[in-house]
Amino acid sequence: MTNTYPEVWELDSLFSGGSDSAELRTHLDATADKLADFEQAAATFGVPKRTADAQQVAALLEKTSDVSVDLRQAGAFIGCLMAQNTEDKKAALLQSEHALMRSRFQSAFLKFKQALMETDPNVWSELLSTEDLKEFAFILDEWRQEATRLLSEQEEGLITSLGIDGYHAWSELYDLLIASISVQVDVDGEDKTLSVGQANNLSSHQDATVRKEAYDKLEAAWGEKEELFAKTLNSLAGFRLQMYKKRGVDNVLEEPLQMNRMKQETLDVMWQAISEHKQPFADYLARKAQLLGKDQLAWYDVDAPVVENSQSFDYAQGSEFIIRHFGEFGPELEKFSRHALKNGWVEAEDRAHKMPGGFCTSLPKSSESRIFMTYSGSMSNVATLAHELGHAFHTHALKPMHDLNRSYAMNVAETASTFAEMIVADAAVKNAVSKEEKISLLEDKIQRSVAFFMNIHARFLFETRFYEERKNGVVPANRLNELMEQAQEEAFAGSLSEGHPHFWASKLHFYITDVPFYNFPYTFGYLFSLSVYAKALEEGEGFEEKYMALLRDTAIMSTEQLAMKHLGEDITEKGFWEKGIALCTKDVEEFIKLTAEEG
Repeated sequence: MTNTYPEVWELDSLFSGGSDSAELRTHLDATADKLADFEQAAATFGVPKRTADAQQVAALLEKTSDVSVDLRQAGAFIGCLMAQNTEDKKAALLQSEHALMRSRFQSAFLKFKQALMETDPNVWSELLSTEDLKEFAFILDEWRQEATRLLSEQEEGLITSLGIDGYHAWSELYDLLIASISVQVDVDGEDKTLSVGQANNLSSHQDATVRKEAYDKLEAAWGEKEELFAKTLNSLAGFRLQMYKKRGVDNVLEEPLQMNRMKQETLDVMWQAISEHKQPFADYLARKAQLLGKDQLAWYDVDAPVVENSQSFDYAQGSEFIIRHFGEFGPELEKFSRHALKNGWVEAEDRAHKMPGGFCTSLPKSSESRIFMTYSGSMSNVATLAHELGHAFHTHALKPMHDLNRSYAMNVAETASTFAEMIVADAAVKNAVSKEEKISLLEDKIQRSVAFFMNIHARFLFETRFYEERKNGVVPANRLNELMEQAQEEAFAGSLSEGHPHFWASKLHFYITDVPFYNFPYTFGYLFSLSVYAKALEEGEGFEEKYMALLRDTAIMSTEQLAMKHLGEDITEKGFWEKGIALCTKDVEEFIKLTAEEG
């Protein structure tokens, strides 16, 4: 008998009462008091002059951690409220209140970092060797380096303050625009009013008429509001570029590379390897077009199933499917995921007024996570659920570490999530009971390669080119459409008959202010996780402990150091990336062989 897994997440154990929560109000008030104390401590913190000042630094580190944990706990909960119901106006007010508190924290934190920056280099080395601080050597060095790239305390404080109702407000406006959109689509003979997230899920519908109607209706919606989206994107980007200019930064990739703790040469060689090996994936798209009776695929065909009556999983079946295959990798991942799924950590229900997309958020004070998605029964949904559970497991693996040593970068975050996806996808293909099922599951694996090597590449190309043009002034909506289509044409190697011109309006990732260039880390994580997965297959039982050790190191070293320590690989070399791409190419070869036998 299949176990029951709740499809609506459980939030009351965090703060009962939703956006009216008295517990949340108490928590925010207490956090405000701690924040005021932290601001005072940071303002009076003196530049360390001798080794004995290590205790003073350690004391302020603990205050930093304490306030940060409380802020992140509240922020994650409020984010959950916003995601589950885009019409929750009280949650939006709480989000604004939290943003102001976070801004105050960042300003005080900056004072702390600047004092560390001014420390004499010899004293600094001695401080980091003390018992009080050696555990935090990596992040303290990182903070010190960050401070050297910033403006004065007053100027950075002004940027942070103006960002609340400027930079970040544009991002919040995007959320409101998305929430205002719904479309009517005829699905299996029933006229349905769908949110953006629900309509996006129809991209994998068996019926081409349904896929095209959903795409056309959404494209019309984006087109109708394109000037609003263009204004939002241009304003957000303009703020970011002016901030970079004041800091003397010309390369828009400088900040995202620093945030991802990776070198420019690593990023360049990764995209070079991908660009030189697009042909197998173009061949896959061409073969898929043949199977669907088309000369070329349109954008709305890319996610279409090629096998009729492809397997569908209700939420409980999908959950059991994931747990079973996670168990083949290791007992800790299986135990953790079962606990998360059975205890309401996941919001999966397919209903109106939810935000589109999916995410995993950490609640550090509760030592829990929450996962958000809209589940409609496809294998792609199962993969998304496994992906987000991978994020949650990463946070779980970091529990033994001090909170300040848990801030891993997005690229290695995507390593854990795509690794979890791979476990499920690979095991599913191997255990397929029929050729049709194997084709369907194999294609789902290949679809992820297409997403990371083509779709994400298109986003990266668009965003880099958009920012270069934005330096010279506002980029109008029609030009944004052109840039998007050009990027898709290049990234998909000319494999599509028509692209998605308003993709720049439809994709949340372009509007996230906390993480610029929310694209290339996905591809990095995918290929990096392939190497980790290959090592797991090679070593077999017992690798889970080594995997968790790798995850624990993700927040205390650069990606280049992480790869060398745990994989023995130099990721600035093209050969590293080509090995991962070659594994994906094998899936394409098998797919073409199996479907040729079908035809």
